[in-house]
Amino acid sequence: MMKSTGIVRRVDELGRVVIPMELRRTLGIGEKDALEIYVDGERIMLKKYEPACIFSGSMDDLIHYNGKMVSKAAIAELAAAAGYQLMKKSNQTA
Repeated sequence: MMKSTGIVRRVDELGRVVIPMELRRTLGIGEKDALEIYVDGERIMLKKYEPACIFSGSMDDLIHYNGKMVSKAAIAELAAAAGYQLMKKSNQTA
């Protein structure tokens, strides 16, 4: 359910809208944070961007692969489903 804040802002000549400080504080949006933009009919929605695994939605232990975020756990599950056995990488030097 959407809740009106009663706050109105104008779009400037460059297409920018200022998100009020009180809303940024409440939602944990800091300077330089990325926001995802969604469209629902005639509505524009902003959400703080938090990268997550494309398979599991997890935000833990991610790697960047071909422009997508993938968790190491999902990689292990995919490998197992394909019949591969992964070996843990050793941090020891020879």
